[in-house]
Amino acid sequence: MTSNQSEKTNREIVVGAFAEFARGDTGILAEVLHPDFVEHSPGNPSGRDRFIEHILKAPVANAALDLKRVIAGDDLVVLHYCLTPHDDSPALAVVDIWRVADGLIVEHWDVVQPVPGNAETPNGMF
Repeated sequence: MTSNQSEKTNREIVVGAFAEFARGDTGILAEVLHPDFVEHSPGNPSGRDRFIEHILKAPVANAALDLKRVIAGDDLVVLHYCLTPHDDSPALAVVDIWRVADGLIVEHWDVVQPVPGNAETPNGMF
């Protein structure tokens, strides 16, 4: 497989899983995460099963997810999206970085920040 084909396949894996998860199919995580999945975000556990258990209890599992950008290069896929909780919590701007190997997601990093009001971000967060 060429580098461009690999990037396209990795992009399809991550974006497809994101879309399924955003529609409420939390079972997709068990299909796309490697059993030895490595998590780099503070407070989140590594390992597919422990990570899934954690995510299913986290606000992201019941939030609206609006994908804004996707960047794919080599074995990494970056998603930039707006996470809007279904309670009164403020929306969050999220950047997820996923590493894919052999058709499975093997590693994850993220950066999360609250979306401030328009007066503070006149050019918008997205």
